[in-house]
Order: sequence, then structure tokens, then C-alpha cells
Amino acid sequence: MEVYLDNSSTTRPYKEVVDAMADAMYNNFGNPSSLHRKGIEAEKLIKSAQIALAEAIKADPEEIFFTSGGTESDNLALRGAAAANRGRHIISTQVEHPAVLNTLESLKNSGFIIEYAPVNKNGEVDIERYKKLLRNDTILVTAMLVNNETGSIQPVEEMCRLLKSVNPNAVFHIDAVQALGKIPFTVSSTGADMISFSSHKIHGPKGVGGLYVRKGTRISPILFGGGQQKNLRPGTENVQGIYGFGIATKMATDNLCEKMNKVRFLRNSLKDGILREISDVSVNTPENSAPHILNVSFRGTRSEVLLHTLENDGIYVSSGSACSSHKKGPSYVMTAIGLDPQLIDGTLRFSLSEFNTEEEINYTLDRLKVAVSSLRKLMKFK
Repeated sequence: MEVYLDNSSTTRPYKEVVDAMADAMYNNFGNPSSLHRKGIEAEKLIKSAQIALAEAIKADPEEIFFTSGGTESDNLALRGAAAANRGRHIISTQVEHPAVLNTLESLKNSGFIIEYAPVNKNGEVDIERYKKLLRNDTILVTAMLVNNETGSIQPVEEMCRLLKSVNPNAVFHIDAVQALGKIPFTVSSTGADMISFSSHKIHGPKGVGGLYVRKGTRISPILFGGGQQKNLRPGTENVQGIYGFGIATKMATDNLCEKMNKVRFLRNSLKDGILREISDVSVNTPENSAPHILNVSFRGTRSEVLLHTLENDGIYVSSGSACSSHKKGPSYVMTAIGLDPQLIDGTLRFSLSEFNTEEEINYTLDRLKVAVSSLRKLMKFK
């Protein structure tokens, strides 16, 4: 049996998306900037994706821009806002994705003042300490809606409200890469001025992302070219990829509550089984979290060894964020929530999708028990 439980890293594309993209690549190959019929046909595919993403978050299609992925969307949002707004003070959190943290470090090297709000043991921003960081010259706050390692949901609406009460002209950005198609939210429910998305997290193609930019938000381009997408993100558009992203968005967000109730049930079944069958574990995903992520630490194990042991049984999980998996040292997210360093080294992330089944969860639990027991014996854990 093959069980894929690494959906926070990437997802298997919907068959409908693959078929539609192949057809678009072959038959709708025109340049969307061309004025002839083939160009207009290609442009219509892009507009259909704008509409799909806009409907999913209750935005205006004209506020949707397409990029090469979540990383570029984050870079465009942060660098673009930093360049267009007068001031140097930016706030984020300790548990952001590297696409945000590394961009902020680059801005810091350019003279910006970057401060990071701490989080509690659930991975949620400490609002009182966040409030103390806010200044009337704060130009930008960026926060991840759903954390990619723990599934924690940040109180973004409150964070945005507090920011605007101190500086109404400041920009509030959300990284919603792990939220789209996983939890319900809209531009009004978050208050965000900008929101980043990624196609391959919702059963769409890799190499495509999106950025919502509220009308009137001050933002400068970080790329320069032929003037496509209102000059904000120039370059000939990846038509078939964008089209596939639009189809995936519609499919992932249709009947969202029903799909996520199923995923939550499977996630909780796995969690309850682990707590029942395996001793000395720590569940690091809080109760009030996104339904698709379960982060668990197994004392007396090594996550990398445990990961490959499960892989031998056809089970694919992660030892943390795929974008940080090749880095040395403990997870900065686990460190930020105050997890015991001995537990951090034995941490796995199970991330589910609508395609997982009860049979797969039962098989995973069975093989996981054996793997943990065997590894603990090798490491002489008592």
C-alpha cells in the first residue's frame, strides 16, 4: 500500500486539472498579450482563473495577480510594500515560512527595522506582546494564516485591526499558502491588504502562485518587463499553469466544509490512535487548528530515521517543512513554541488531503507503532 501524508509539501494534481492543462498547452498556445483570436483565447483562460480565485476569497478579479509560486508572491508583497511605503518598521512572527523570513532578512540588510512577535505553546501570536511592537511608523505586518508545520491558525483579523488602529495607512499581508482550500476565509474576514497563494498546495500545478492586492494598496513591482498584469508582475503569463490553478481552486473550495470535516475526522483518528497505542509522545498541533496537519513528537526517536522507516512501508510523511528539510539544526517553529529539544529531534508532520482514506490511516498507525518501537530499541530508549 502507498500512503501519501505529505500534502503540506505538495499535492497530487486533480486529474481534471492535468487534462485541462494539456489541452490548453496544445490548443490555446497563443500569447495572451496578442490582439488576434489566439491571444484572446489565451487571455480568457487567465481571466477564468482570476474569477475562480476571486470567488474563493470574495475579492474582485481585478485584484488577483499571478506569479511563479508562493515564494514569489511573498517576495512581491513584502518587497513591493517596503519600496512603496514611507517608513522602515516591519513586523512579522517567529514562525513564518522561509519565503517570508529570508525576504525580511534581506530587507533588514537594506536598512529596514524588522521585529518578530513571539508565539505561545500553541504556535499562536502573543497578542499582548504583538501590540507592544506596533508603532505609528510601522508600514507593514506580515503573518501566516495557517502554519505549515503545526497547523496553528493565527488571529489575523485581530492583528490587522490593531495595526490599522495604530497606523491606518500600514499594509497587512497574509501568507495563506496553507489556508486556501483548507479553511474558510475571505478578504473581509481577515482584513488583509495582500494575500499570497500557491497552486501546488491545492492539487494544482507547481510553478504557479497568486497574490491578492486590495485596490488602493501601495505596492511597487520587483520585476520589470513588458507591462503584463498592470505592470505589477510583468512577463508572458504561464497560461496553462494559471488555468490549471483556477480549476484547482474551484475544485478545492467547492463543498469545502464537507471535505475538511472528512480530513479532520481522519486526522483525529490518527492522533487518537497514536495517543492510545504509543507512549511518550507530544502532539504539537493545537485543538483549534487547520484540519489537515498533525505534528507529533516521538521521544527516543530520530525523525529522519523514522521518516525513512515509514517510507520503506510505502508511507510518505515529513520531518518538518519541505522548504527547510535540508537545513541543519532543530526546527525554528518547534523551538519558538518551547518544545523540549529532545522531542524536537523526533518530530514528524502528517498532512492529509481529501483523497486519504480510513484504511490508509489504520495502516499508517499499524506501521508507525512498529517503527517507533523498533527505533527506540535500537536507541536503547526506556
